[in-house]
Amino acid sequence: MRYVLTNNLANNSCETFNVSEELKDLQAIEKSIIKRYRKNIWSKFIKAIKEYELIQDGDKIAVAISGGKDSLLLAKLFQELKKNGKNNFEVEFIAMDPGYHKDIRKLLENNCNYLNIPVNIYDADIFEVADKIAGKYPCYMCARMRRGSLYAKAQELGCNKLALGHHFNDVIETNLLNILCAGNFKTMMPKLKAQNFENMEIIRPLYLIKEEYIIRWMNYTGLMPLNCACMVSAKKIGSTRVKIKQLIEDMEKDGFTNVDINIFRSAQNVELDRVLGYSKNGEYHNFLDDY
Repeated sequence: MRYVLTNNLANNSCETFNVSEELKDLQAIEKSIIKRYRKNIWSKFIKAIKEYELIQDGDKIAVAISGGKDSLLLAKLFQELKKNGKNNFEVEFIAMDPGYHKDIRKLLENNCNYLNIPVNIYDADIFEVADKIAGKYPCYMCARMRRGSLYAKAQELGCNKLALGHHFNDVIETNLLNILCAGNFKTMMPKLKAQNFENMEIIRPLYLIKEEYIIRWMNYTGLMPLNCACMVSAKKIGSTRVKIKQLIEDMEKDGFTNVDINIFRSAQNVELDRVLGYSKNGEYHNFLDDY
């Protein structure tokens, strides 16, 4: 067993993958999703789709593949969903090359080929542009530009939805980031209508899946996922997300029971008569309005 440390620069976190000397064959990898990891991956995926109504009849969904662990699993989950009888929608697998080194591009291609993911890879120069216009903090600008590019590509392919690989931990970390760094309370939604692309919607089918199980699945496959692969952000000052992730882990170690679940549930148990103010449809409401 060889241990590979990938630096996920998109989230400023490090993840350790136990990459096998021999890869699991494709059939074993696909079977593991609905058997070995049924409880913590497959069932959570299906629950999110049903609970948040992420897929409707006639949808054409662009599944965004960065090459990282989350998006590779997302692609395989959609393939298994189609294979297991849910054929009321179409899927396009898309991947943007925002300026990868040729070896990174090759790893993306090889992983998708091995996993039998028919991905449409297209070129963009986002790394270079983000570096020029964003100064010391290119990650936010890069993320926005990548999102817009993916929307445009999805729309070009006739899709009405864009599926992204954000998972449970991304959600709770976003909750705390907003509270501690932005002074507001809002969460990463399981689905969201696009503001600048007509009739387009983001969906997040990994919404209920914890990152630890995605890492376990990635370890099981024996594949090496891509990290952010951006040499621009590698030289810049990063975000605070890694500190938020560590804060949650420290709280769990210090005996805060179900801290991750409670952070998650806080966004669905909001009592509007116990908040000082809130915004709805762009209009601010103060608690004194109804006092």
